[in-house]
Order: sequence, then structure tokens, then C-alpha cells
Amino acid sequence: MTSLAKLLILLSLFVPIPAAVIAQGGYPDGTAISLLQWRHFVPRHDEWFDAFAQAWGAANNVAVSIDRVNFAELPAALSAEIESGGGHTIIEMLSSPAAFVTGLHDLGDINRQALADFGSQQDHCYAASYLPAADVYYGFAYGYSLNHGNYDIELWTEVGYPQGPRTYEELLAGGRAIYAASGIPVGIGLSPDIDSEMATRQIIWSFGGSIQDERENVVLNSPATIAAVAYLARLQNEAMTAEVFGWTGASNNQALIAGEVSFIQNPDSAYRSLQAIDEGAAANIGFTAALAGPAGAINGTYLNIAVIPAYVEGAQLAAAKQFILDLTANYRESTFHSELFNLPCFPATVAELPGWLADDPYGSTPADKFAILAADLDDAASLGHPGPTNPAIAQVYAEHIIPNMVARVALGELSAKEAVARAHERVEAIFARWRAQGLVGGG
Repeated sequence: MTSLAKLLILLSLFVPIPAAVIAQGGYPDGTAISLLQWRHFVPRHDEWFDAFAQAWGAANNVAVSIDRVNFAELPAALSAEIESGGGHTIIEMLSSPAAFVTGLHDLGDINRQALADFGSQQDHCYAASYLPAADVYYGFAYGYSLNHGNYDIELWTEVGYPQGPRTYEELLAGGRAIYAASGIPVGIGLSPDIDSEMATRQIIWSFGGSIQDERENVVLNSPATIAAVAYLARLQNEAMTAEVFGWTGASNNQALIAGEVSFIQNPDSAYRSLQAIDEGAAANIGFTAALAGPAGAINGTYLNIAVIPAYVEGAQLAAAKQFILDLTANYRESTFHSELFNLPCFPATVAELPGWLADDPYGSTPADKFAILAADLDDAASLGHPGPTNPAIAQVYAEHIIPNMVARVALGELSAKEAVARAHERVEAIFARWRAQGLVGGG
């Protein structure tokens, strides 16, 4: 990257890059849309988004308002607004909204338009927004974040892994050695929170297990899942502390920043927060791609999914759909101002991404710290892997069946075989309920 380019990027940290807003026209006076979003983990992103939304509204004769809440509050908010028949126009979800499909507009028209406008969409984004059993798009997935490894370089170098762990066996061996020598544990949650949900699935996938198969049949109770659960219990007992049973969505970020863990799985928000506080400490954080298990390496993703409740109609609905498409067209700015947290579901919208990963525009040491993540961009998974994220998968997530299953084994309450069998039984009942409504395949 040239010195001039770096100077322009530095200036943009203080002066937002203008969004390429194009007036669509056709919206009558008085048209208004309201958005409900999660407070982004990188505050700079919300500053950019507010400016984009207001510029878009002014260009299109639409009043735009934005409310933000903690991401954990969004499912309850969406449920309440659908039930009451009124509320926000667009709601951006970080966890799957599939269970609300009957109260949402089918967004097949703008998903198809996006494919025409922007080219191919990442498979994991498609799987997290399209419901094949009903042939509907319950949402529009424009962005995602990788759940990659973040590790303390000094600690892992001392136990023989200067590049961090590459496999889950190395995570156990190295994490155990670091814990024994320093008392600093690995930080992978085993609680009912967003990060534990993703981390436990990621490990189960890497061992060859999953909740469902490609055809949406429940396959949780398998030797591969049992082996993954036994591994996680061993990891907790040998390299982690009991704190992981009370993990929240902020816990691993806070622990990494405080130097209290040797390894976490998380997008880059924890690292970026540390970078803003102490550049030297941030330079001691390395990234890993998805760790490999017996069945390979699969990186989990958190999806940014926009939904429009069925109560939205007329000009408001048309404006909301156009706003989503125009936001997607401007996803370069979303990725940049999220400090590479938001990655594009439509890769063509952020042509600069390979260059940014190779030479971080936000001054990482080394400059290519993010380069290792490029390998996972086209080989990542959403919650329903290897099938779609259907309403049953969303309910399994909402009931926290997977991390609770693992925690009971780690606590010594059940064997891995018993815990998986019990969880499988509950998951079968959930799938049967949604399958009876024609919203889940298989059977």
C-alpha cells in the first residue's frame, strides 16, 4: 500500500467516507422507515451507518430513524413487534430469525435482485436466509463475521506454538501447558450465550458431527458428536476454569483485553478494542484460521440479517427493500468502518477486501495480521450446517441445547454418550413440530 493511500485511510478515520447514495425516487411525501439494530461492537461503524441512513433518506424523500439495543434483546423485540402487529420497519438480527418466518415478508425479490446486481452470494449467507421447505427468503443476509482464533503470541510461543494452535488437539495440548505454567486458561464458553453457541458447534462440525444433515434430518446422536463433546469436556477440565459456565457475549472480549486468557474464538472486535487501548498488547495477539479436528476445519459465522415484518406495507415496504439493496451496494463502507468486522455476503461489493486483509488499513502489527483469515472466507458455515438454518435450528439455538449438553458433561453430571442422547431426543421433538408445519424438510 502506498504512503498516499495510507494517509487517505488515516484521514478517513476522522472524516467518514461519503456513501454512494443514489436517489431512487417514487416515494410519496410522508414516507418513513424505522430500523432496529444491535449496537455494533466497533462504534465507528454505527457513526458511519447513521450518516449513510440520513443521506439515503434525504436523497429518497424518506424519513429514516434508527434505534439500537444490545444484540441479545433483538429476538424478544422482534417477537413482540410481530405479535403486536406494529413496530420497526427493518430489524437487523445477529442470531437467526428463522423461527419468525410466518410473521415476516418473503424477501425473495430483493435477494434475486441482489444476485443480478452484485453477483454470487456466499453459501453460508444463503443458507442463513433461505428456507427451502417453504421456498421463501425470510431475511436478507448482507454481511457476516468469522469466528476465528485469537491467541496470546508470547504464551503460545513459550509452549512451542509460535503460530498458535492449528488443530483442536494442539489447542488442548498447548492450552493445558500454558495453564499449568501460568494459570492463564483457554477461554471458550460453555454457557447459554452467543459465543458459546458458535464455538461448540464449530468444534462439533470439525469432529464430523452436526445437528442435522443436508436434508434436514436430525443426526446429532453420532459417534462424531459424542467424541466432540468428550473433547470439550476434557478441554474445560484440563485447560479452562469454571468461569466459562457463566460466559456472556462480552466475556471473551473482556478476558482477552485483560490478558486473562491465552486463546478465544471471536471476530476481531476484542482485538480492535485492545488495539485502541494498547498497541503493544494488541501486537501480541495473533489470529488463527479455523482449527482442524478429525473431520477438517470449519469456521463458524455470525450473520447480519435484515428482516421486514409482515405488518409493513405500501410505500414503506418499497422504501425498506430499496434501503437494504442500497446498503448492500455500499457494503465496502460497512466493512471498512467496522474495521473489517463486517465481511460481505456478496464478495463483489467489497473488491478491496483481499488487499485490506493483506495490509490492514488500521495499522496492525504485523500489517498482514488478517491475511490468515482469507482462507476461511469461502469455506465457512452458518448455524444449520450442513443444511439450512431453518426454524428448528433457530429453536435449538434459542433453547441453548448444544452448550448446555456440553456443560453437563464437563461438570460431570452425565457421560458424553448420555448427554448427546438426551439432547438428540429434544432436538427430534423440535424438528417434528416444525416439520408438521411444512417449514422443515427431511423426515
